[in-house]
Amino acid sequence: MSVPFAGQAARYPSLDVLRGLTVALMIIVNTPGSWSHVYAPLLHAPWHGFTPTDWVFPAFLFVVGNALAFTLPRYAGMGSRAVLAKIGQRSATIVALGLMLCLLPKLGQALGDVRLPGVLQRIGLCFGIAALVLYWLGERGALAFGALALLGHWAVLALFGDYSLQGNAARAVDLWLFGAGHLYQGEGIPFDPEGLLGTLPATVNVIAGYVAGRSLRERGATPRTLAMLAGTGLALSVLALCWAPLLPINKKLWTGSYVLLSSGTALLVLAALAWLIEVRGARGWTYFFEVFGRNTLFIYLLSQLAVVALEKAGWYAPLAATLAFVGSAQAASLAFAVLFTLACWLVGYWLDRRGIYLKV
Repeated sequence: MSVPFAGQAARYPSLDVLRGLTVALMIIVNTPGSWSHVYAPLLHAPWHGFTPTDWVFPAFLFVVGNALAFTLPRYAGMGSRAVLAKIGQRSATIVALGLMLCLLPKLGQALGDVRLPGVLQRIGLCFGIAALVLYWLGERGALAFGALALLGHWAVLALFGDYSLQGNAARAVDLWLFGAGHLYQGEGIPFDPEGLLGTLPATVNVIAGYVAGRSLRERGATPRTLAMLAGTGLALSVLALCWAPLLPINKKLWTGSYVLLSSGTALLVLAALAWLIEVRGARGWTYFFEVFGRNTLFIYLLSQLAVVALEKAGWYAPLAATLAFVGSAQAASLAFAVLFTLACWLVGYWLDRRGIYLKV
């Protein structure tokens, strides 16, 4: 089995497009020309709330689940030890790559403040947990696990802290486990939005993606199937908004209401893409995103390594400054992010034209 980003869903180009769309958006929001000049929709909500940027990471986990729906059946007939080894190896590899990305900017410096949680670390853990739950408990068991995970996470947040930046239980767990120096410092205090406690509800995004992918695999991209996916997405989104007065929608805490809203909207986007591509046959515009979707992990890693290299060389800010002629500072910042993303796409295009798909 390849890492859960690879192009496993060739029967359904809409899944490749959704995967590619999420990684393209992730690169754009991660690489502005200047963090001081970014359009509001391209920033995360300061705390409670939901912006387009807050949708990107859980959608990434959702497409991990989509791919898992096509790879997990290959485990049939394998022994439990072999399954555990395969899942564990791939989960550990993704986590190790994430740790590498955190370590590289600190090379030659003291390692006492290297960030330990991170995006790939969360993806690796969520993939591993979701794959094991689905393999041993099946889809119904995984849905029950998901409900318990969301309610249990809510109980921990409510009983052992509050929903503030300073007083939440997730921060307390990470401070105890990792120490303040190994957490993200961008919030003004040590707090990591990819910390350990939030991994539990984030796994539910993967399970939701699996259920959607399994529906497409078994029932086909028929209007009835897509209507069911869209209806479920709408229901989850409404439920999230009803839950929000009790449990705020918060990406950095990865609250249950946030999981439902992000999964619900991902279902709506997937249903729309599948209707356009699989039902209506609108394929002329899809190749750009399919390139991203076929080498997703490699392109994401490339983007992060390129940022580290440019910053180490002192070139990042000067290159971004060359686009000042575009207009406003925000427009120039976005122009840099788009050009950077296109540069990553060109590498993906070169690989795709040669039939090279890098897997873990």
